[in-house]
Amino acid sequence: MRNNWTREELILAFNLYCKLPYGQFNNRNSEVKILADILGRTPGAIAYKLVNFVSLDPKQKLLGRKGATNIGKLDKEIFKEFTENFDNLFIESEELLMAKIEVEKPIKNIDDLIDENKKGEYKIRETKVRQNQDYFRTIVMSNYANNCAITGISIPELLIASHIKPWSKDENNRLNPANGICLSATLDKAFDKGLITIDNEYKIVFSSKIKKFSKDTFYDIELGRFENQQMILPIKFLPNEEFLKYHNDVVFLH
Repeated sequence: MRNNWTREELILAFNLYCKLPYGQFNNRNSEVKILADILGRTPGAIAYKLVNFVSLDPKQKLLGRKGATNIGKLDKEIFKEFTENFDNLFIESEELLMAKIEVEKPIKNIDDLIDENKKGEYKIRETKVRQNQDYFRTIVMSNYANNCAITGISIPELLIASHIKPWSKDENNRLNPANGICLSATLDKAFDKGLITIDNEYKIVFSSKIKKFSKDTFYDIELGRFENQQMILPIKFLPNEEFLKYHNDVVFLH
C-alpha cells in the first residue's frame, strides 16, 4: 500500500529540488538515492516528486519544460509556501535534513562556536550568516548549472552567487534563488556597484558610468560585446521581476 507524502517529506524533497540541476532529477542520481534512503522511499519516487515541482512553476513554461501531471494538494501547498516564504522554509528543511542524517563525527557543540575573546552571540550569528551564504551559493550555482549568466564561463573559483536585491535590503529573501544570479567575479562587482543591470526582458544593460571606458581594450574585449544581449536563463528559478525592478531603480547607475 502506497504511503501518502507528509509535509516533512515534501519540504525535504523541495530542498533537494533547489540544489539539483534540472537534468539530474532521476533515480540514478546519488543525492536522490540518499534522500530516498533517509525517507524510506524508492529513488524513483523521489525523482518523480522533483518533477512534480517543475509542473507547479508557471515560469517553467517560459523555459519550455514540462513536469508530471499527477499533482497532489499538499504538493501545491508546499510549493506555494516556499514561493511566499522561501528563506524560513528552506532553513527549516535544512535543519530537518541535518537532524535526520546520522553523522559519524558530530558537529561541534554550539558552545564550541563561542570564541572566548568575542561575545558568544556575535560568534554564533557570524556562523549562521556564513552558513546561509553557503546555502545561497549552492542553490544559485545549481540554478545556473555552474555557469556565469552573462559570459557562460564555468570555472567555480571565478563564480559568485550575486544577490539582485542586496542581502542587507531584504531579510526575507536572502536565500531565495529568484533573488540570485550566477556571475563571474568581474561582472558580480559591476552588478553590485550598479554599472550593469538586467531588465525585465532579461537583457543586459550598461550604465553610462561604465560606457565611458568603451575605448579601453579590456572593455572592448571583455565587456562591450555583452551589452543588450539576453542573459543565459537559469534552469529552474527565473529572476523575480520585483527584485530586478529594485536593482534597476535603486542600485543601477543610469
